[in-house]
Amino acid sequence: MQVGVVLPQTEIGATGDSLGTYAREVESLGYDHVLAYDHVVGADPAVHEGWSGPYDIDTNFHEPFVLFGFIAGCTSLACVSGIVILPQRQTALVAKQAAEVDLLTNGTFRLGIGIGWNHVEYEALGQDFTTRGRRIEEQVDLLRKLWSTRSVTVAGEFDVVTGAGLSPMPIQQPIPIWFGATSAPAYRRAGRLGDGWFPLMQPGAKLDVALEQVMAGAREADRDPAVIGMQGRVDWRGDVDNVATQFDKWRAVGATHVAVNTMGAGLASVDEHLGALGQVAKAVL
Repeated sequence: MQVGVVLPQTEIGATGDSLGTYAREVESLGYDHVLAYDHVVGADPAVHEGWSGPYDIDTNFHEPFVLFGFIAGCTSLACVSGIVILPQRQTALVAKQAAEVDLLTNGTFRLGIGIGWNHVEYEALGQDFTTRGRRIEEQVDLLRKLWSTRSVTVAGEFDVVTGAGLSPMPIQQPIPIWFGATSAPAYRRAGRLGDGWFPLMQPGAKLDVALEQVMAGAREADRDPAVIGMQGRVDWRGDVDNVATQFDKWRAVGATHVAVNTMGAGLASVDEHLGALGQVAKAVL
């Protein structure tokens, strides 16, 4: 089971110095990868009455592909988007950006994708919030073609590419695509199309149900469910023993990857986040 970290980008500041310090120390502690979330713009609650989203206009988010290029320049950590909201972005541009990150990280990039929940963000990026489920399936096919075929011609419902291709191509052809999922249709989509998935719950009855739906989707597509990876999340809340127990639970349910999340634990600085990760590393790495 590979162990990484969730970048606490909402809590460690926005400067290159803080990000570089964090990434280099994470690598020195023995972690395998860094996972980052994606939001391009945040909604202003003063304008959007009744706003109840977990993030808003004042929440720090780095653009993941630019961020990963920076991390690749100062560490050898693998990078994981967890997730990029794919349907609100241009497919060919995402293909290009992901290929570049894969090259810079020596073929260790995993592209996590999902449909998102923020209609304000879709509007700002000029995309249709209501068709995001259909669009993501078409996008996955096009991404894989662009990563592995010199000249691509596709005329889909949402994207048209005529005799065009990427150069340079990524090392991984295609780059692994992992799905974020929070509903039965999304779990089945991950099973049909994904190389892996990110459960948004802890091991237990709800995960068992979701995992069965992922496996059912894989069987519907004549895929072996055993080849689909699963990335769990372990939340740090100041108790090393509890973290070790969470790791044991993820290992027992067959997780291939786990990321340690220190956001939301009341840590106020880069050093405090790294101190927590150091304690976890001593216990589980």
